[in-house]
Amino acid sequence: MEHGASVASLVIVILAAFITPILLHRLKLNFIPVVIAEIIVGLIIGRSGFDLVHQDMWLETLSTLGFIFLMFLSGLEIDFTAFSSNGKKKQILPNGKPEPNRLKVSMLIFTGIFFVSLGLSYMFVLAGLIDNAFLMTLIISTISLGVVVPTLKEAHIMKSNIGQIILLVAVIADLVTMILLAVFVSLYGEGHGNMWLLLLLFGAGVLLYFLAKRYKNNALMKTLSTGTTQIGTRAIFTLIILLVAVSESVGAENILGAFLAGVLVSLLSPNQEMVHRLDSFGYGFLIPIFFVMVGVELELWSLLSDPKMLILIPLLMLAFLLSKLLPVFLLRKWYDNKTTIASAFLLTSTLSLVIAAAKIAERMGIITAQMSGTLILVAVITCLVTPIVFKKLFPKEASEEKQIKVSFLGANQMTLPVSRELKSSLYVPVLYHTKQEKSNRSISDSLFEINEIENFSLKTIEEHKVFETDIIVISTGDEEQNATLAIAAKEYGIERVIVRVESPDLEEMLRENEIEVFSVMLSTKALLKALIESPSVMNIFTNQETSLYEIKMMNIQFEGMTLREFPFTGDVIFVRIFRGKDSIVPHGDTELHMNDRLIVTGSKEYVDELKRELEFCEYC
Repeated sequence: MEHGASVASLVIVILAAFITPILLHRLKLNFIPVVIAEIIVGLIIGRSGFDLVHQDMWLETLSTLGFIFLMFLSGLEIDFTAFSSNGKKKQILPNGKPEPNRLKVSMLIFTGIFFVSLGLSYMFVLAGLIDNAFLMTLIISTISLGVVVPTLKEAHIMKSNIGQIILLVAVIADLVTMILLAVFVSLYGEGHGNMWLLLLLFGAGVLLYFLAKRYKNNALMKTLSTGTTQIGTRAIFTLIILLVAVSESVGAENILGAFLAGVLVSLLSPNQEMVHRLDSFGYGFLIPIFFVMVGVELELWSLLSDPKMLILIPLLMLAFLLSKLLPVFLLRKWYDNKTTIASAFLLTSTLSLVIAAAKIAERMGIITAQMSGTLILVAVITCLVTPIVFKKLFPKEASEEKQIKVSFLGANQMTLPVSRELKSSLYVPVLYHTKQEKSNRSISDSLFEINEIENFSLKTIEEHKVFETDIIVISTGDEEQNATLAIAAKEYGIERVIVRVESPDLEEMLRENEIEVFSVMLSTKALLKALIESPSVMNIFTNQETSLYEIKMMNIQFEGMTLREFPFTGDVIFVRIFRGKDSIVPHGDTELHMNDRLIVTGSKEYVDELKRELEFCEYC
């Protein structure tokens, strides 16, 4: 019976982890981070709800592995290139002030956060709400990178000066609080006072880093990195287990070893495909089990029935906010009140390290289970509230970035998938199709948002403001109609008009009117020929992560700058530069000039950021 109950609990947790993101999407609750939703679902099926799940060996093991892998990914999330200014020249902010030194300001802000947290912690101790000021300082000063990074990306300010400052503060907080957590365990755990043993752990980490760096590009390693061998993935998991084992051997927590492994892998600059695989494995399997189990073990009603805990919840929320708000006011020297306060709210979000500190302190007997649950509950509340407040407060003119609207006239097998793949923070695809011609209605309605129009006449198109767009792609079933609409769109003033025609005569006429033409027959023939003759080149065009993109240099701030000095540090490689009729092979001393057409390759996310940086500049 026990074995049956054990399997049932595991199945319930796995099902909960699987269903949670689906429910979020269906109920349009995308503002709630998935990990928070998993904790809430855990509350419903656990001790605070229906009590359907009971802790056992399987769940405990998988949950622990999830926690270890979460800490590994937290370390991997740290981008050390953020600490480098890359020789970037000082630029002027939109308000006319020179931008601050990001690293210096970030370090000052975190120092302020730490000391304000220390002062607030002693106030909690004096009030008799907690006994250990060191532990409370760690908990108040920590910041969740897992909330900060996606929020900055969603607001499209990751590469901006204020975005980089917020990110750096979170990175420094993550590193420092994790190291201090290890010191805390060494001081107050079993065999306390052996802090010097932590040096063995960091020494092992440094040794493994240099070994990995030396053999990373070894010919044998490259040979074994494909197929069923996947030596790179094996090496990463070996590194995690080794450092976790060393961490436990020196009396530190296993999560410190996992975090250190993540930091080392980040320093080795893994390729994006590897990072994606690790993220997929962690957030697709182990980590959801951990977060669901956090909710399962949380006894919410017990917390809410304790007057001391009820008082502690709002006080902790206030402490979290004050510890960030006071130091972040340093930014008022460069930014307005709204930007400063919004930044403080985002930095208030905290989760993983609070859970880690709370669980470790509970296991060491420093705090009670109720106190541990209260700390986790407050962390969950911050992750729910602070990103929403940030989005509400952060000035729209500062966060809104230029987007390219692409209108598709005609929904078919070609335009539907292209519009879906094109959708990003840079492109806004809009589909238009006639009511009577729309096929597979039930399927397309669920996957694509199609604007229905009565017909493709010019009058109807003008009524629906279809021509109010940056790029238009015309692909209806009638090529004569396509040609007529394309000429009308060009006359309307749309800079880029792309049209589908098969007739050579129509194609020639349209090209004379500076209209871009594509033909299914010619495209298919060219692609098939390229696939036979140059399969590797075809892979570049069809693989979204390695595809080629064209960017026009329109930002006067980069005029005359060499590629070596170029501040953009994303995963992008310059392949070719077209300047007038010249084709230039780029190198470090190549200068950028206005109206250069840059051919680049790299991940879509970074290419979009670079496109914004070079093509759109409101303050040039």
